[in-house]
Amino acid sequence: MLENYLIVHKSILPEYYETVLAVRRKLESGQTRDVSQACREAGISRSTYYKYKDFIFEPSDMEGGRRAVLSMLLDHEAGVLSALLQCISGAGASVLTIDQSLPIHEKASVTIALDLGGMTVPLQQLLEGIGAVPGVENTRLIAIE
Repeated sequence: MLENYLIVHKSILPEYYETVLAVRRKLESGQTRDVSQACREAGISRSTYYKYKDFIFEPSDMEGGRRAVLSMLLDHEAGVLSALLQCISGAGASVLTIDQSLPIHEKASVTIALDLGGMTVPLQQLLEGIGAVPGVENTRLIAIE
């Protein structure tokens, strides 16, 4: 998955990329809860925000290790979450938070925040391992810092 990313200096990118990040920061900080309002204030369309929001990340100077947020769908079957957590633990990552929805149509949406500081394998290998866990689908890297 990481082979699909580049590090590019922002001076060569269109200005709306930074604007998308500004909108995301407003939403994440709670300054505003309404995407339409945040986009209007920033001067971009909602479609521009939604088109790029999952593909633009900014570096962070937080200390204490790297962190990542992943989202995925889990089958509503006994042992799937346990197998997922074993995969994460086996790679040396630590779970910071887990947010799981109620299952709908036998699938539960799960968002997991990880501390990658103790990882013993590359992130790409962890993502591939998670994708190979039976009952785990649509694994996506949402953010990394």
